[in-house]
Amino acid sequence: MFKHLCQVLLLNKLTEKAKPLCYVDTHSAAGLYDLGTDMANKTAEYSDGIDKLLQRSGQYPEITDYLALISQFRDKDLYPGSPAIAAHLLREQDKLILMELHNNEVENLRANMGRDPRVAIHHRDGFEGTLAIAPPEPKRGMVLIDPPYEQAREYQDVVNFIQKLHKKWPVGVVALWYPLLAEKRNKAPAMLDALAKVQPASLFIAECWVKPQPQELGMYGSGMAFINLPWQVDQQIEQLLPILTSLLGQTGAGYRTEWLIEPA
Repeated sequence: MFKHLCQVLLLNKLTEKAKPLCYVDTHSAAGLYDLGTDMANKTAEYSDGIDKLLQRSGQYPEITDYLALISQFRDKDLYPGSPAIAAHLLREQDKLILMELHNNEVENLRANMGRDPRVAIHHRDGFEGTLAIAPPEPKRGMVLIDPPYEQAREYQDVVNFIQKLHKKWPVGVVALWYPLLAEKRNKAPAMLDALAKVQPASLFIAECWVKPQPQELGMYGSGMAFINLPWQVDQQIEQLLPILTSLLGQTGAGYRTEWLIEPA
């Protein structure tokens, strides 16, 4: 939800101008999810997550746009992934480029998103594919990066990819999601340090955790790193973080934001 809230803030800001834009998703997955399936209801994580927020709809203007969007899907027992959120917020003149490598997931993505004339779906590695089309046309826009982080090397892969992408598409907004893991396994700090050493135009991070950091295993929160973050979106993110932790957090929940590289 934190990732999608940030995505909504970014796209709302980018669509304030009439000029067309391009949205790129490096790891699109299925794009849309059915919450009525047995698999979804096995854990029913949504009941402690999005459904909690929807119950407070209208009380917090900082998350109103996100909840209004989600409720349209939730009424149909669906939850939108980042591609569906982007498609909902973007306009007729905008483009969506969706990358997905997994064979089954790309077929689900095509079924869910393929009928939209604004959408181009690429069955390929998201990093390789995004670099191949960068800079996209139009050049104005953003890329959302959300890899699985199943292997340790993926953290360095992210840094290498962003370094190359920023050189090819220096005006593009970059939004990177990453997990917060137990300290012994948490590779995010080293990744962010390496990313800062690449010296992008700017680098803002925001992290949110809903429970205390575990000693050994498990994800306790997540973070977002941004390059070329549009004006005032950092303030909007800072306003929504205490709302998220108060509504969803346990004892020990918290958040932080920091400009690792301030814009010129």
